Amino acid sequence: MQVFLVGGAVRDKYLGLEVTEQDWVVIGATPAEMTALGYKPVGKDFPVFLHPKTKEEYALARTEKKSGHGYQGFTFNSDPGVSLKDDLLRRDLTINAMAEDSSGKLFDPYSGMQDLENKILRHVSDAFAEDPVRLLRLARFASRFHDFKVHPDTQSLMDKLVSSGEIKYLTPERVWQELTKAFSASATWRFFEVLDESGANEVLWPKLLPKNSTKILKDTAAFKYDIKIRFSALCFALDIDTVKEFIRIYKVQKSVADMVLLVVKYGRQYLELKDNAEQVLDLLNKLDVWRRPERLTDFCNACGPSGKNSNICADMLIGSYHATENLSTSDLPNIKELKGADIAVALKASRLLTLGKYLASRR
Repeated sequence: MQVFLVGGAVRDKYLGLEVTEQDWVVIGATPAEMTALGYKPVGKDFPVFLHPKTKEEYALARTEKKSGHGYQGFTFNSDPGVSLKDDLLRRDLTINAMAEDSSGKLFDPYSGMQDLENKILRHVSDAFAEDPVRLLRLARFASRFHDFKVHPDTQSLMDKLVSSGEIKYLTPERVWQELTKAFSASATWRFFEVLDESGANEVLWPKLLPKNSTKILKDTAAFKYDIKIRFSALCFALDIDTVKEFIRIYKVQKSVADMVLLVVKYGRQYLELKDNAEQVLDLLNKLDVWRRPERLTDFCNACGPSGKNSNICADMLIGSYHATENLSTSDLPNIKELKGADIAVALKASRLLTLGKYLASRR
């Protein structure tokens, strides 16, 4: 039995990047042998085990054969006779098809190191065109390593994934998973640029990308770990029905969906905000900042790339919130005499009075 470090950990090591996750492949072992050594089986489609101490994933070496559509349309062979070279052959890109043994010796049967040095994204084999997820993964790697170029032969296989209709077998959950990862890259625009070369954008999200999408994504690069802000900024100018349909199809998580809907509904009102207490309070109420104050800054940041005066609006809106955030019904002088809707009316009047004074002080 032999164990090798594989994939992203090897790639990132040679790129001088921090390695945060390690994956291992095991050659010449059976599931029974792995279990006997204390490894815990977790794989459903093929044998994957957790190390008894480190909890890192150890997968038996395997080959795969196309048996249907989509990334789940494969049969696997994980017999002990599968070699390291066989296992690496099934991987997507050459830069991800390298391995190291326990002594640090590099195994690179498909010239991944050469492509790493030349900054090339190249497929390992023509089987690349059998799995539509690889189209998204390659685009995501392009967004992470934005100075890498797609090899022309690999581009042809990407085109084939789209023209053959194989891309339509991607599950919404997997698409959103890859899209989320792409939004965590500093060069997210490269993700969409690469997909556009093959026509994938038109299949996956024909109404999503505005003409200035690259500028928006560059302007929000500082928020690369916050998809709420970046995705909402991208959707700023879309109509509400288009956004709701996207959220439904791709099962967008609630925290992201809530923010993008706020931006689409109220973004224009925000950018047209005037030095007027009624207008400011109306927007604060629509954003429900009294119960959800944490969303205010995210909302302003998401609207930022779409308006030249966004910084002024953000300063005004956030300052207005802080000027009124501590006002409550207990501060009303005649609270004991008020009932029902009269309390809300009185609280609004109190907030308007405070806002008027605050906004006047800004002039």
